[in-house]
Amino acid sequence: MITPSHLCRFWRAALRLALTLACLAAPLAAAADDVSELGRFLPGLDAAELLPGASGFGAMRDDVPVAPVLKDGETVAWAFLTSDFAGTTGYSGKPIHVVAAIDADAVMTGAVLVEHSEPIVLIGIPEAKMRRVIEGYAGLDLKAEAAQSGTAHDLDIISGATVTVMVIDDSLVRGGIKVARALGLGGLSQVAKAGPERSLLPGEGTLKDWSTLAGDGSLRGLTLDVGQVNRAFEASGDERAIARPEKGPDDATFIDMRVAIVSVPTIGRSLLGAKEYSNLQAWLEEGDHAIVVAGRGRYSFKGSGYVRGGIFDRIQLIQGDRSVRFFDRDHRRLGEIAAAGAPSFTELDIFRIPADSGFDPAEPWRLQLLVQRAVGAVDKDFIAYDLGYRLPESYLVPLAPSPLLDAADEEAAAKTALWQRIWRDKTPEIAVLAVMLTALTGAFFFQMQITAHPRAYLWFRTGFLLVTLVFVGWYANAQLSVVNLMALAGSLRAGFTWDAFLMDPLVFIQWFAVAAALIFWGRGAYCGWLCPFGALQELTNRVARRLKVPQWTLPWGLHERLWPVKYMIFLGLFGVSLASIPMAEKLAEVEPFKTAIILKFVRDWPFVVFALVLLLIGLFVERFYCRYLCPLGAALAIPARIRMFDWLKRYRECGSPCQTCANECPVQAIHPTGEINPNECVNCLHCQVLYQSDAKCPVIIRQLKRRAKDRASREAESGVLERLIEPRTAAKEID
Repeated sequence: MITPSHLCRFWRAALRLALTLACLAAPLAAAADDVSELGRFLPGLDAAELLPGASGFGAMRDDVPVAPVLKDGETVAWAFLTSDFAGTTGYSGKPIHVVAAIDADAVMTGAVLVEHSEPIVLIGIPEAKMRRVIEGYAGLDLKAEAAQSGTAHDLDIISGATVTVMVIDDSLVRGGIKVARALGLGGLSQVAKAGPERSLLPGEGTLKDWSTLAGDGSLRGLTLDVGQVNRAFEASGDERAIARPEKGPDDATFIDMRVAIVSVPTIGRSLLGAKEYSNLQAWLEEGDHAIVVAGRGRYSFKGSGYVRGGIFDRIQLIQGDRSVRFFDRDHRRLGEIAAAGAPSFTELDIFRIPADSGFDPAEPWRLQLLVQRAVGAVDKDFIAYDLGYRLPESYLVPLAPSPLLDAADEEAAAKTALWQRIWRDKTPEIAVLAVMLTALTGAFFFQMQITAHPRAYLWFRTGFLLVTLVFVGWYANAQLSVVNLMALAGSLRAGFTWDAFLMDPLVFIQWFAVAAALIFWGRGAYCGWLCPFGALQELTNRVARRLKVPQWTLPWGLHERLWPVKYMIFLGLFGVSLASIPMAEKLAEVEPFKTAIILKFVRDWPFVVFALVLLLIGLFVERFYCRYLCPLGAALAIPARIRMFDWLKRYRECGSPCQTCANECPVQAIHPTGEINPNECVNCLHCQVLYQSDAKCPVIIRQLKRRAKDRASREAESGVLERLIEPRTAAKEID
């Protein structure tokens, strides 16, 4: 018979074996990474897939691992393998290989998925769907991506494959930009900074008046009159724009605009004043900078478009091949300029430059003003003017040259930036999950109070399970899986990094919450409350009970012998994963999670039938899958034996003679002798409701009866005394 101690010994041995294999496999993986595999994939590719009309590929270059894409013997684009230029490790722990091509204008002409080991694509999502997403990168302008730090396009996220899509997107954009820079395509090139690095001079500096700031270059300006603007539109050749000239004399001020970096202490304190500068410091986060833009004249640098769309479409900051667009969340109005001698302006605004924009205040930059002219009902023509800015050297201090980042450091920094971007985009979902975890933790710590009122507790649990199913499962696709554990094992073998796991923040947070919960409460914190498929089983079973569907209770002997099945399934999957993770991931389809939760039953019919059969059985045997088949539940139950506390309260009478809790436990986790099996308990707290029930718990009922009997006895004794006292009182009254 398999006992928990046997399972624990097997788990420790398997983990030691996995770590040993990891040490042996790491050198091989490192050696393989140094060789480009582009030549392996090109013979099986049709060049027309990368560029319509292309006829073939030329010989690979020696200096850069790219191959020319040929059309009529001429090079029309360059093909490259994303994994040669960017990290492409996906959820499987193995690279996702995509071959893409870019033309001389640094525009991506096509991309093809050539090899991967992603389990969700191998099994759950049709590969054709993933290929369509990748083919959609044709036409991507890498110049715009370089200017916008890889965020100039909208991602087409496939439900359930967020990590895979994000990795592919990152590798295509970063890899494409690296190729374009290496080959000088589209005007992109590797630009090295001349001279030593510089940073802002520390300290508060001294206050300066307006004329001093303008004279030393701290304050820069752009002035346009009506004549200049009209002549610029005439030179554009757009007859519609020429036919609508700006009214007024040529020397009338069209716009007078001034700009300065107010995150530099001397400039900020001088222009904003002490109070506003203090407010600015509180507003800016670490690494942020800010500029003040002042304007007057008949043209507004802000316009009114930001009111509707939240973006200031008339100005943008450009530094090198990066550009920064300003949104309403990065904007604050300024009442007045504090510097002595400052003229009056009709517009005074502060704009924040986020730290992740890559802005360096020590390097030159320009503020680009877009002058718009209506040429139709909705059409507009544009002329761009640049206001150049260079921070005076008096505000800078030279630093010792820092060593260049090697390729590994650069890749690590890019991966970090990618997962941080994902976490920022998922902030609302993370906040909702944090609220759920906080509420669940409070419910466990105050379980006696929350279970004291059965009806209120039933509504709380039902509501929580609905949120788990709809939000965590069907909306956020944050269903944990035994595949996560096999991906961890694969990562240990190939050289562990956090990157792939951090790319799905809700799954990552849940795993850390589960790790903490295993110490306090065991596996039930997840299985009973946070598992979307578990919630689906319980909720559908409740509906079945309302519809009077008969409930089957398995004999205790059979029930106890079915418990080990899920442990055998897990250990089998784990053992297979040591030899072949792809094979183990295919066998992990014993989990219906992908079908029922992530893909919402939109899948090939065998998988749908399997999931529906499990749910159908669950209508008669509550949480049938959780009890006997779930490998994830088994994996969590093994380390859960180290939990530090037993929170569930019991009476001495539980099990002998009382069997109420054992009979009513939804998953039969209570032995006939009264003990709760923590490996099988899902912490639904139903036994704690019964523990305090004055209608079902014999101990409570007996206590209530005893109290009632004692109260009746006291009342009877009180009545006897009153009858004895009454005659004496009457005799005294007669006397």
